[in-house]
Amino acid sequence: MIAAARRDYYDRLPTAAKQWPRGRSVVLTLVIPFEAIEERARERVGGFQALAERLPVPKSAEQLRAEGDDRYLSLMSLRIFRAGLKHSVVDAKWPAFEEVFCQFEPARVVAMSDDELEALLGDQRLIRHWGKLKAVRANAAAMTRLASEAGGMGAYLAAWPRDEVVGLWQDLGKRFSQLGGNSGPYFLRMAGKDTFLLTDSVVKALDHWDAFAGKPRSQGDRLRIQAVFNAWHQATSRPLCQLSMILAASVD
Repeated sequence: MIAAARRDYYDRLPTAAKQWPRGRSVVLTLVIPFEAIEERARERVGGFQALAERLPVPKSAEQLRAEGDDRYLSLMSLRIFRAGLKHSVVDAKWPAFEEVFCQFEPARVVAMSDDELEALLGDQRLIRHWGKLKAVRANAAAMTRLASEAGGMGAYLAAWPRDEVVGLWQDLGKRFSQLGGNSGPYFLRMAGKDTFLLTDSVVKALDHWDAFAGKPRSQGDRLRIQAVFNAWHQATSRPLCQLSMILAASVD
């Protein structure tokens, strides 16, 4: 029964989800229907309601566009400073960051001089990481350019298609400083833009459910995983962030 369902589901997958590269560990044929994954997740976390309470809800396009660029710059900077550190430590210091970076108003941050930035290295209220402090100003400049190109960060995020979110990860990494790797997807999750995450648990679950073998190491790998998530979205109408969370809960 499950084999037949998986075969029918595979027949409905996008072509990109079927054409796995030869000569590597990523050579798979079938993707299990998401209903089986969700059932396992409910069993592991304690039932339907317990799982539902864990699931994030992405913002609508209107909500994304309504958010100011200062808040996006603050969230982006928060993600960058959280990387590699205990989140609660960074979060406790964030009011001081808001103060010294002019409430993250992009135009005012761009106007900060090198001397003003260097002076922050002596402020004990902050996390005094020179590369990350410089990234705030660089990203403020990138955000002002994006305002001219796309009408603001919110409009840029709202316009990017859900089924091409891996491309958004890549574009964020090119436009903004220190937003490569997992930082881009984590920033999107914090901002409310629908995306899946490639956490250790999600990668483990993709392998467990025969959706992708091993760890994704290239843009091509990430695009193939995107195709799988797109198929699950089409079949369930769930946003990518919920699919990602349920997938992780099915194994950890």
